[in-house]
Amino acid sequence: MLAEKLQANVNDLWQRYKEQEDIQAREELIVQYASLVKYVAGRLAISLPANVQRDDLISYGIFGLIDALEKFDHTRGIKFETYAISRIKGSIWDGLRAMDWVPYSIRQKAKELEKTYIILENQLGRAATDEEVCTAMKITLAQFHQMLAETSATSVLSLDEIWRLDNDHSDPVRLLDTIEDTNASDPTIMAEYEEMKGILADAIGKLPERERMVIALYYYEGLTLKEIGEVLGVTESRISQMHTKAILRLRGRLSRIKKKLF
Repeated sequence: MLAEKLQANVNDLWQRYKEQEDIQAREELIVQYASLVKYVAGRLAISLPANVQRDDLISYGIFGLIDALEKFDHTRGIKFETYAISRIKGSIWDGLRAMDWVPYSIRQKAKELEKTYIILENQLGRAATDEEVCTAMKITLAQFHQMLAETSATSVLSLDEIWRLDNDHSDPVRLLDTIEDTNASDPTIMAEYEEMKGILADAIGKLPERERMVIALYYYEGLTLKEIGEVLGVTESRISQMHTKAILRLRGRLSRIKKKLF
């Protein structure tokens, strides 16, 4: 009974804000959904360097929440939380990019690893092993693990990567935005949505089994890296390495597809 009353109150707020442009209702909705920002910021903070403050992540996330409130169509029957989380993540990631919080040298290492995965997997026709990557880069396994640890933060939310379809002249587009079902009645959008889902599913399906499990548990089940480590019986550090390798492989495959498409 209480849950029904709360939902009725939220519905009333949406109606007042969207149909009557009630600013007070807008402020109450922000308070109502502020916990989403803390949730997303908390998950991201786990994989970010210590110098990145959680309060900064929350500040960036609030902008995403406000953007989601403004653009959300409450009449379509879609759950707002699902829609908002994507916007909040994107806003936080945009804020981090503006901070330039990852040193240039670390970005270069991430690009070097990504390039190596692309070359090896094109040659081998399968996922490259750690040893094969080490041989190609002429580094030891210990140095490889160190590179993964250093570049792990650059792999967070890589599926929110900003694309420009026409060099630097077009508006920026996130990969996630390209698969968002903004108008289910439009057959073109539905076709693009299904195609992109297939591309992502195929890329994830080609990952080594344990890396595929990490991606599924982290992005689809919402587990933290520590919780995934407990499930798979390994350390959080090891899960972080597997996550980084999986994202580097996916980023390489998606970049090849992007070049073909655009």
